[in-house]
Amino acid sequence: MLMVVLVIAAIVIAAVLFVVSRPGEVPIRRSMRINAAPDKIFPYISDLKKWRQWSPYEDIDPNLKRHYSGSDAGEGAVYAWEGNRKIGAGRMEITDATYPQKIDIALEFFRPFKGSNRSEFTLQPAGGQTEVTWTMVGGKSLTCKLMGLFINMEKMMGAHHEKGLARLKKVAE
Repeated sequence: MLMVVLVIAAIVIAAVLFVVSRPGEVPIRRSMRINAAPDKIFPYISDLKKWRQWSPYEDIDPNLKRHYSGSDAGEGAVYAWEGNRKIGAGRMEITDATYPQKIDIALEFFRPFKGSNRSEFTLQPAGGQTEVTWTMVGGKSLTCKLMGLFINMEKMMGAHHEKGLARLKKVAE
């Protein structure tokens, strides 16, 4: 009996050590070429109210509650949301907007899981088009590390980024 308990304890300890050793951050990065100049695309990202036209999260909850504050666009613009269990609640604030090249966003999730992430959009001219890259990086809590054993978060969130960039392309072109 003692041997069985020791084996089970060793398995539990090994599993915990494995989960704890998982990477603390996993960047999610997707890019798309858009047939428009950076200065035409930039306002769709720097004005958080315009995200309703292209964000991949807008159709997840038709009753999503939105609150805008701070600047109208660019640095200091704030967007907070409260939605169903799929979209949760959170807040994002543009912390830097370098026209028409880059936008940095501080992203806070309150539910269903707490978390702090950084998002960055870069817009680079590319032969008559613009290469738009959407990157999100955030720390992973122990719960997220455990979930990561069963769910490929990079793939799941990357699909949202791809959908958003495709919608941005459609709106900007």
